[in-house]
Amino acid sequence: MKNVIIRESAYDPWLLLGKFQHARFGDSAEYGATAVFTGTMRDFNEGDTVRAMTLEHYPGMTEAQLQRLIDEAKSRWEVIDCFIAHRVGQINPAETIVITAAWSAHRNAAFEACRYLIEELKHSAPFWKKERLADDSERWVTQNTAG
Repeated sequence: MKNVIIRESAYDPWLLLGKFQHARFGDSAEYGATAVFTGTMRDFNEGDTVRAMTLEHYPGMTEAQLQRLIDEAKSRWEVIDCFIAHRVGQINPAETIVITAAWSAHRNAAFEACRYLIEELKHSAPFWKKERLADDSERWVTQNTAG
């Protein structure tokens, strides 16, 4: 299974994570810690009700950038492996947008790498968001919300 997955349909983050972990580690006990972050679409932003969001990406470039983030995390911390799955297309409130995970022998490295993955992804990955508001107007999201 790949370390980076871009999905156009809704997914269960825990099922996807379990599939990756089983494919990558099987019955191995080489890791003692797994840190995971999931990001879910909210139904509000900037004081407005949001009914849906369209998330666009640049195929090929996006996957390469996410893999670079994984490679960087693995070089900075003693992590065994990392995983990122991200949604594109039409997303509705309560649906998972992103999952990042890091496996390590110890929790600190796993926590630090997982946090790095989501923070850097939010700032450097080529994704573009357009929100559809309650009045059916649309707007592009020009900045990320603070952590």
